[in-house]
Amino acid sequence: MIIEFEVSGQDFKKAGEASFEIKNRLKRLGLPPDIIRRIATATYEGELNVIIYAHKGKVRVCVEDKCVDVTIDDIGPGIPNIQLAMKEGYSTAPPHVKQLGYGSGMGLPNIKKNADWMEIRSEVNRGTNLRFKVNINNKEKA
Repeated sequence: MIIEFEVSGQDFKKAGEASFEIKNRLKRLGLPPDIIRRIATATYEGELNVIIYAHKGKVRVCVEDKCVDVTIDDIGPGIPNIQLAMKEGYSTAPPHVKQLGYGSGMGLPNIKKNADWMEIRSEVNRGTNLRFKVNINNKEKA
């Protein structure tokens, strides 16, 4: 099963819509609640990163036999220093985003914490590709 959503940059009114719909569809498939929570949390963080930083993006979720594979691609400024961006509390969010309650610097660390496997590729002035997997059977590695 593949689920895809378009996400628009700066569209804070729709923040969380894709991850909410993904959560509901995974519930209908009967996935365990703790797995759904991890996928929804990580997807929400990725979705917010597109809204905060990029012009637009796409969230793609593929439910496989052993895991759920999520890819979030965006067209935007990219991440100049991925290692720094992975540090808890590090944020380049502008003040107006922080005033809305976003941009605390926990997005990428929260994705990593909730995923069994994660990879980020980014090119400055082009965009970012984030991919993560959550195992359906917690005892297996992605």
